[in-house]
Amino acid sequence: QVQLVASGGGLVQAGGSLRLSCAASGRTASSYTMAWFRQALGKEREFVAEIGWLGDSPHYADSVKGRFTISRDNTKNTVYLQMNSLKPEDTAVYYCAADRHLSGSYYPEVREYDLWGQGTQVTVSS
Repeated sequence: QVQLVASGGGLVQAGGSLRLSCAASGRTASSYTMAWFRQALGKEREFVAEIGWLGDSPHYADSVKGRFTISRDNTKNTVYLQMNSLKPEDTAVYYCAADRHLSGSYYPEVREYDLWGQGTQVTVSS
């Protein structure tokens, strides 16, 4: 069974950067589509970015395009979310998620992922 551990959150000023990491345990972790979602206080969990197990064709929510970059290192079973030009509206708990999907296709729905990490808080001050 694959388990996910997210890290890297923190407090940053608007315009700053953070890099989140999600380490996946398990022999088959490198064959999973990996994604980041976020949930702000009082709001529903929303899609941020996802990347197929081949590392091709990443997809992003419109709200983060051009500012966030998702990548993965299958030798380390780790997926990253580089977040630049952060805005106060990016404040949320960020969750990594994983599931077996076709690499290169688009999976932005919460219900499409069975495996979830514990979440890491990102707070952007104005």
